Amino acid sequence: MPIKIPYDLPARPILEAEGVHLIRNKEAIRQDIRPLRIALLNLMPQKIKTETQIARVLASSPLQIEMTLIAPTDYVPKNTSREHMIDFYKPFDDIRDQKYDGLIVTGAPIEKMPFEDVDYWVELQQIFDWSLINVHSLFTLCWGAQAALQHFYGIPKYMLPEKRFGVFNHRVKDHTSLLTRGMNDEMPIPVSRYTENHREDLDAYPHLEVIAESDEAGLCLIHDTKLRHVHMFNHLEYDSHTLGDEYKRDLEKGDAIQMPLHYYPDDNPDAQPVNTWRANAHLLFGNWLNYIYQNTPYNIELIGAD
Repeated sequence: MPIKIPYDLPARPILEAEGVHLIRNKEAIRQDIRPLRIALLNLMPQKIKTETQIARVLASSPLQIEMTLIAPTDYVPKNTSREHMIDFYKPFDDIRDQKYDGLIVTGAPIEKMPFEDVDYWVELQQIFDWSLINVHSLFTLCWGAQAALQHFYGIPKYMLPEKRFGVFNHRVKDHTSLLTRGMNDEMPIPVSRYTENHREDLDAYPHLEVIAESDEAGLCLIHDTKLRHVHMFNHLEYDSHTLGDEYKRDLEKGDAIQMPLHYYPDDNPDAQPVNTWRANAHLLFGNWLNYIYQNTPYNIELIGAD
């Protein structure tokens, strides 16, 4: 099945050119099924790129998906036009009374800041609490995953001596999990962050299951079996050129940044990067949607009743 996104969303022509199956509202309502309602809280600065990346991996599922873009109510992004936000995003206050099968919370380039110094931290905590009653499953990415672990369990993040940056090999620890169904034993995953979480901080919470990690890059994927949360510290959703774009951006800013490791062929920044993670990205998000589908109530108003 395809994904339903706003008709004029900039992601549409990009995805259509890639052959991604999109659906219009008049076609969706003819199908005698209930689509999975997925909300995307997009905190990344390049919002159009992130919208496209997430829509792409959600659209690979055989299920019909209805994606809603949301944003913190009072936060004004610096890198996305006001018109785009008005046209396509709903403030959190506008969707408080709605139910969703899934909520994705992205990362944000604010890892060096204490959580409480983030402009929208208080509202993000409210969104996390709201999700316990109004969302069947939460999926967090990078800083979003660290923020969720801090909010729900007080698990801290730690500064790294330098940015962990590149494509790192990860081991799948548990193939019995529905989330890792069909994945390879080892998989390369893009990593781009200044902070990390420590495995020993999870020991007090046996329901926080580590299902993928790396000797070089650390924790990667955690399944919270108690709250039906999935926390991914890295970026399977990234495009082939996303790490390269970040590298060039940091160089232009004059930041002390190393070349992304294991990314450019022969470490040549003029060479075309080879995408070695695309298939596992589609698998993970497809598995998460299937995980939701197997458990979410058909009557969406029953979400949170337990």
